[in-house]
Amino acid sequence: MKRIITLTLTLVLACTMTVTAQNSRLHGTIKGVPTNTRMQLREVVDGNKLVLRDSLLIPASGNYSFKLDVKEPAFYIMEFEMQKKPNIHVMVLPGENITLDLRYVASFNHMRVARTSGSDNMQLYKQFNNAMVVSGDETSQWYLKHNVQELLTDYSDCLMSAFLVTFFEEDFADYGGVYKIVHDGLIEKYPNNDFVKHIDDRLRSAVVPGMEAPEVALNDPNGKLRRLSDLRGKVVLLDFWASWCGPCRKENPNVVNLYKKYHTQGFEVFSVSLDNNKDRWTKAIMDDGLIWENHVSDLRGWSSAGSKPYGISSIPATVLIDKEGKIVARNLRGPELEAKLREMFGE
Repeated sequence: MKRIITLTLTLVLACTMTVTAQNSRLHGTIKGVPTNTRMQLREVVDGNKLVLRDSLLIPASGNYSFKLDVKEPAFYIMEFEMQKKPNIHVMVLPGENITLDLRYVASFNHMRVARTSGSDNMQLYKQFNNAMVVSGDETSQWYLKHNVQELLTDYSDCLMSAFLVTFFEEDFADYGGVYKIVHDGLIEKYPNNDFVKHIDDRLRSAVVPGMEAPEVALNDPNGKLRRLSDLRGKVVLLDFWASWCGPCRKENPNVVNLYKKYHTQGFEVFSVSLDNNKDRWTKAIMDDGLIWENHVSDLRGWSSAGSKPYGISSIPATVLIDKEGKIVARNLRGPELEAKLREMFGE
């Protein structure tokens, strides 16, 4: 009994001990900026407040060094007092000795990470930082997002990934699966980190790959109730469309071809129309040759009860669902959808 009491007291003391700060160091070289340019190190606290922690004038040698007292993972913005104010983001863990060599690329106003050591978080940031390019070309932007998605998946257990995943914030409906991967890699280790809590909050009210597909139960044109869950055991394309949607009608032949190709292997289409006119809806089904049975609508347009759980704000929109009823991907169309089906059916 005495031994149990002693052990309990030991655990209580261990849990109530004050976490002491550890000495961390951030140092390296900076090239491409004028001598005596001021560099400021600001810490992000309480989610969005910037607190100045240190500053210095960059000497002709380009060498710099900051000594930091860090109790828990700290996130900093390194700012340079130049006309276009380039910056770098830095994650520092207690006790780390981080080397961070930078080079300013004036043509892009981009502070490039030339070399880093001493931190997995900063190795991740280096790869992300150097992948960023200024381009208005949609294809380049797509490849950039694809590469960043793979990068964050590989480094999902690095806390820096919780910050970098916000690169996809405006495209959350398409890239929510990346949020989930990062969330699952960090939630147990860093449950109180502001970035991790943000991801957790986003996912609690979202429908993303890996999650079970919410039910859709609406009537077909003949008044028969059809449920998405009745197709469990099939690979299902949940397709949100409308007769008045030009891009939807243009995509329909692709969906028909894929249905004909994969239906015998267990592929189904569950079409949710955002029409508010039954005659136009049914005519579009006939005109476009949408030969599957699962066509549903409550004829309430954008207020459709079928689209609300999925946060549909534009169409065409698709959700690909596996045989277990889990979401595989969102908004795949054309060649991307065909490639994913080929992968799922093992061709």
